[in-house]
Amino acid sequence: MKAVFLDYQSLDKDDLDFSQLKAVFDDLVLYPSTSSEQVLERIQAVDVVITNKVVLDAEIIQQCPNLKLILISATGTNNVDLKQAQQQGIVVSNCQGYGTSAVAQHTLSLMLALANSLLQYDRAVKQGQWNKSSSFCLLDFPIVELSGKTLGILGYGELGKAVAKLAEAFGMKVLVGALPHRPIDSTRTPFTELLSQVDFLSLHCPLTDATRDLIAAKEFAVMKKTAFLVNCARGGIVNEQALADALRQGQIAGAATDVLSVEPPKQGNVLLSDDIPNLIITPHSAWGSVEARQRMLNQLVENMQAFQQGQPIRRVS
Repeated sequence: MKAVFLDYQSLDKDDLDFSQLKAVFDDLVLYPSTSSEQVLERIQAVDVVITNKVVLDAEIIQQCPNLKLILISATGTNNVDLKQAQQQGIVVSNCQGYGTSAVAQHTLSLMLALANSLLQYDRAVKQGQWNKSSSFCLLDFPIVELSGKTLGILGYGELGKAVAKLAEAFGMKVLVGALPHRPIDSTRTPFTELLSQVDFLSLHCPLTDATRDLIAAKEFAVMKKTAFLVNCARGGIVNEQALADALRQGQIAGAATDVLSVEPPKQGNVLLSDDIPNLIITPHSAWGSVEARQRMLNQLVENMQAFQQGQPIRRVS
């Protein structure tokens, strides 16, 4: 079986072991990255394509008669035309759950940074404000304890449950919110009611037509002025202009996001303005622990082995 990995450098920072992945193929070519102009030439004669973010559209797939399997080194499948793959009998498998621990950890680290005003204190010390303090300590910024606070979670899959478990270890009360487009049952708190009760709101739902702009001006108006928002899900779930306005106007106490609506933000983003108070932005790095990235490679191996045995796993098409 001949295979190519079109963009392995999106995962590897010279810290991963590719030996098992190489072992399941007769021939595996690793490309650090692949431009749209290079895709067809690189995949036209192979049996298996591995892609993280390189787009395989219908036009490309139609020109690859030898292609039997597409392995997506991610959970999202929007870069592959699944319908065309299905029409050609091409199996498509993705990776799932590899980053649960890393993302849950990152979510709690953002919550703690907000609760402890961590960045403000770090900045104050480096700017010499502690040196000038009349006391042994500097307490210029608010510090709140997670213990006893209410955490609202929207999206209660594997990630949401992992975050809930960590939050409960800090003594938080966890409420699971009902998404507006989903039926409400006894285990879910109605959406608007949840917003009005939470001290922290953590997002872990997928970005769909139903969840786009899920948190916007109307929702911020319902939240407590002391509440914090954390988004380690997808950009677009939170309306970015509304978030910027809410923070500037003091409608909520702070926010942290690991995602933006367009990544990377090469054309800028309203949230990158330096006049927005108490906003932490990390560069979609929540998933990126070395352990999580190695688990992803291991899942690619598992997916390939299952395909060879005629029993594909994690199949999306």
